Amino acid sequence: MFTLPSIWNLLISTVVFFIATGFLRRYLDEQGLPKGTTRGILVFTLASLVSCGAGEMVDWGQEKIEGPQPVKQAPDDLSQLLKAVGQMQRQN
Repeated sequence: MFTLPSIWNLLISTVVFFIATGFLRRYLDEQGLPKGTTRGILVFTLASLVSCGAGEMVDWGQEKIEGPQPVKQAPDDLSQLLKAVGQMQRQN
């Protein structure tokens, strides 16, 4: 089931993306690879992969520390959702 990433995942992966971009650009400069579209796409792709990996490690670590989070299931049918909203409004 798809789950949204945690705030820590988003923050760490964003920081790691920019750090990886800087290191990759510097490395490719040292290797003599000319600047261009192909190099830009390569840097973007590799930095994105490193960033996703770092975000997954953050989520893995958080799950090891806190334990698995309970899965919340949304109602399958719109009518069930409308019933639940109607009951909540009557209680208020």
